[in-house]
Amino acid sequence: MTVVVRAIAVLAVFLAPASGDAMAGFARVVDGDILQISGQRVRLFGLDAPEMTQTCRTEQNVSWACGAWISARLKARLRNHRVTCEGHEKDRYGRLIARCSVDGADIGGWLVGNGFAFAYRRYSRAYVPAETRARARELGLWSGTAQEPALYRHQRRRGSPSPDPGCRIKGNVSSRGKLFHLPGSRWYDRTRISLAKGERWFCSQQEARRAGWRPARV
Repeated sequence: MTVVVRAIAVLAVFLAPASGDAMAGFARVVDGDILQISGQRVRLFGLDAPEMTQTCRTEQNVSWACGAWISARLKARLRNHRVTCEGHEKDRYGRLIARCSVDGADIGGWLVGNGFAFAYRRYSRAYVPAETRARARELGLWSGTAQEPALYRHQRRRGSPSPDPGCRIKGNVSSRGKLFHLPGSRWYDRTRISLAKGERWFCSQQEARRAGWRPARV
């Protein structure tokens, strides 16, 4: 190989577009839009699923653990199947942002198409048509009401008030266990809800008791 040809070959390597990071293997589901393959966490591209601790409301206005339910559905879908992912960049947490597939089917399309996740319009409109179809058929999250995960995360970081004006019972986690405080009770105004600590809001005493909380002493 002449010097000129060798130089051209080397230059071609540097100018060639990056093919991105690719990985394949059995995946552990962290939550509805995050997988872990061989120790590397992967953030599914173009969608946003409810957080593990997030709740939604049914058409009858009953609270349910939509985040945990969606994660369980994804685990069932991926169980005993190899997952293939390919992406080109990482997010601020060091997670690879990637499109992933199982048995040749796009996982993101499956999640959004079944109403298990939102199309993440802030970063991509790839799954907007799938979300539109799921919404029209009232599948998954669209059978009731669900808060956008990005807003839920923002409120959890700030410890903000209940997003539902009708759900004002405070579920607090303290050294005495899980206690709920009713509006007007002794410690109600002093209690601040931190969703990051597993604390939450309830719409009724019955709902709080079913979730494992007990009433605080007045």
